[in-house]
Amino acid sequence: MISIIIPTLNEVKALPSTLERVFEQAGDYEVIVADAGSNDGTFEYLKNYQNLSVVTASQGRARQMNAGAELAKGEWLLFLHADALLPDNALIEIERQQALAGGFRHKFSGDAWGLKVVSWLHNFRCLCTRIFYGDQALFIRKSLFLEMNGFPSVDNLEDLIFGEKLILITKPIFLDKEVISDSRKFEQQGIWLSLFRVIKIQLCHEFKLPFNNKKFFASIR
Repeated sequence: MISIIIPTLNEVKALPSTLERVFEQAGDYEVIVADAGSNDGTFEYLKNYQNLSVVTASQGRARQMNAGAELAKGEWLLFLHADALLPDNALIEIERQQALAGGFRHKFSGDAWGLKVVSWLHNFRCLCTRIFYGDQALFIRKSLFLEMNGFPSVDNLEDLIFGEKLILITKPIFLDKEVISDSRKFEQQGIWLSLFRVIKIQLCHEFKLPFNNKKFFASIR
């Protein structure tokens, strides 16, 4: 079984499409939503579903996803952003794998050519490093996730930090199917400015330099 874990915070606009795509999937799975105190109607919206579990957690994707993983019953854990759409037959594809972990190709929801360039760079980086961003729907066997003590309890970059640790243990597989990630942040903050900020954040992380990440990580709903 696959446990799909979705961290949420005021995602009532994006979440319906995400859940609709999830419940279209074939396969054996459960859905766990880890909410961090939404006040926009997200929590109330989730009451419409009888076939998912909701857990409350401290704010921060890492802490929320760890809280969801504690409840998970599946052999696989699939971490899905609240504004990301799984590809068709994604769960069947995961169940076929013999690997310990992996993720999907990235595609933005918008049509601007600049977004296509960013996604191409995004996928090329991942193909080379096998370090997945959070919006690529990372999946990992629960036994290995527990062995690694889950995501680091940090406010940001939990995906990079976890990925760097993961590749020391195994080589995650890079599936060719595309997860569609909402492009609202890049569109509202500016595509090229957002790309510059991503590169800056990565370089600062790589060389252990301080950086101001407040603008890029600001909540956009």
